[in-house]
Amino acid sequence: QVQLVESGGGLVQAGGSLRLSCALSGRAFSMYTMGWFRQAPGKEREFVATITWSGGGTYYADSVKGRFTISRDNAKNTLYLQMNSLKPEDTAVYYCARRRGAYQGTTWDPNEYDAWGQGTQVTVSS
Repeated sequence: QVQLVESGGGLVQAGGSLRLSCALSGRAFSMYTMGWFRQAPGKEREFVATITWSGGGTYYADSVKGRFTISRDNAKNTLYLQMNSLKPEDTAVYYCARRRGAYQGTTWDPNEYDAWGQGTQVTVSS
């Protein structure tokens, strides 16, 4: 059974940076498109960013475009999210997820992801 474990969350002041990591167990990491989602208190889970299995394609939510960068290291089975110029509205629990089916394209739809991590809290103070 695949396991995804996020790390790197924490408390940061507005304008600061954080780098989230997501380690995926198993040898098939390089076959799957991956994504980051977030959920703030009282709100629905929302899409943040996604990257294709090869790393050659990325797609971002408008709210984070130009500030966040998604990347992956297939040799290390690890997904990253570099978050710069953080704002208080970025405060949320951040989740990494694996898209259903190998060698698929990017998608913002959480229903197309079939494996999720436990989440890591990111808090941005004003």
